[in-house]
Amino acid sequence: MPDRNMTVVLEPHPAGCTVLRVAGELDFHTTPRFREVLDGVDLGTDTGLVVDATDLAYCDSTGISALIAAYKRAQAAGSQFGLAGLSPELMRVFQMIGLGELLPFHPTVEEAVGRLRG
Repeated sequence: MPDRNMTVVLEPHPAGCTVLRVAGELDFHTTPRFREVLDGVDLGTDTGLVVDATDLAYCDSTGISALIAAYKRAQAAGSQFGLAGLSPELMRVFQMIGLGELLPFHPTVEEAVGRLRG
């Protein structure tokens, strides 16, 4: 569903996990839409969730909190989680604040899916 500055789309992956594609800006104004779509994801022990951030241009602290919530929701359901395709700029910020210790980062969606299934 498009928002003024963000789109978020759920796509089933042939490997059995769900890919949540986020494009644009994940911030205070758009995070409620991200959380709404995330709430619609059916997670379980035999599923996985990959957040595709390939087209994510900006992410503020509210967006970071939403990504952490997505990770925690997957963990609580016994599901695998991966964050894929971060730009070098966002990767640098995420690493600086210590998210590399919490969230599993992957260069591409396919690599994330492979790790989730492997």
